[in-house]
Amino acid sequence: MSDNLLPRIMIVDDSRIVRATIIKRIRDRFEVREESDGEDGWEALLVDPSIQLVITDHSMPRLDGYGLIERIRASKVARIRDLPVIMISGDEGEQARKRAKDLGATDFITKGTGTAELLARLDTLVQLGRSQDALEEAQAGAALDIVTGLPQRLFLLRQAEQSLSYFRRHGGHVGILVIGLDRFDELVAAEGEQLGDALLARFAQVLAGAVRKEDSLARWDTNQFAVITPGIDPAQTHEFAERMRMAVAVASIHYRGHALHLTVTIGMASSPEDGELDAERLLAIAERRMTAAKAAGGNCVAGSVARTESGSVMSVEEALGFIAAGREAMVRPGAREFASRLMPLLRLIGSELAAQSAIAEIERQLARDDMEQS
Repeated sequence: MSDNLLPRIMIVDDSRIVRATIIKRIRDRFEVREESDGEDGWEALLVDPSIQLVITDHSMPRLDGYGLIERIRASKVARIRDLPVIMISGDEGEQARKRAKDLGATDFITKGTGTAELLARLDTLVQLGRSQDALEEAQAGAALDIVTGLPQRLFLLRQAEQSLSYFRRHGGHVGILVIGLDRFDELVAAEGEQLGDALLARFAQVLAGAVRKEDSLARWDTNQFAVITPGIDPAQTHEFAERMRMAVAVASIHYRGHALHLTVTIGMASSPEDGELDAERLLAIAERRMTAAKAAGGNCVAGSVARTESGSVMSVEEALGFIAAGREAMVRPGAREFASRLMPLLRLIGSELAAQSAIAEIERQLARDDMEQS
């Protein structure tokens, strides 16, 4: 589609009045196709590749909105399966919203949503759809990692910067996850390098099955992967990371006839909660949280859902975790800051040691006096 054409969306609602009302509010910004029920909407999707977004009511004859969403998400045609879908209805109940989301609705708004908000949401979802198309084209041409078949570090950095730039302009969150395999070096040392490659390839498959279409997944380091999750807040990012951790924990992985029980440690960072930082710095925050948590035992998600910009400052525990892992280089840039933060504690320790030394000297002197008197 040429850039000078209006984005084309489809409205599926059995009420002609509702359709006309929505069209009146958006016709200056979008080209609209109308259908009166889910079956007609589904048939339109099969023959009209220009549709970029679907708005559907939830209650309709023949095929309702829930059934239409389910068909769309189950389609074998990627163009249809990946379309943004908004469910719009007068039912504002949380149960209806949850059902729509669970089936794969991209967004859920009510018939009372204002024109400005409606247009903003449509604009955002259409743009995200276009960005995803561009992402898939770029990903197809990107240099892939030989072992895992995933894009590599540079690709992920570019995608992270694009997501951060977009959501800073339009508002919203970007979650960043760095995922490390626990005990990877031990397993490779015990079983050989072939196991290492096999584990990484299988692990990549598990992660690819757990991420959303709009997420970006790449191999980040030797036994690390990273995920960019646009449009979800810290609490949702944490929940998403927990689901990924559990997906690995329950995955069935066998090597040379015996089962391997794998776990992962995931470090998370969020924008804007961890500061208006660039992609590389946010990924570094997530990586150091992962490394510190792994040194402390692993098999967890590290990164508070309530951390603010101050959370981007490395904690003493994180620093000790890096040192224990032999990665002092991650700590050295903040050494002066650590010295400043720890100085009161060091002074207290020093004064305690000085006091203990003085007491010891007095005890020695008393012992000498006792010996002389005897």
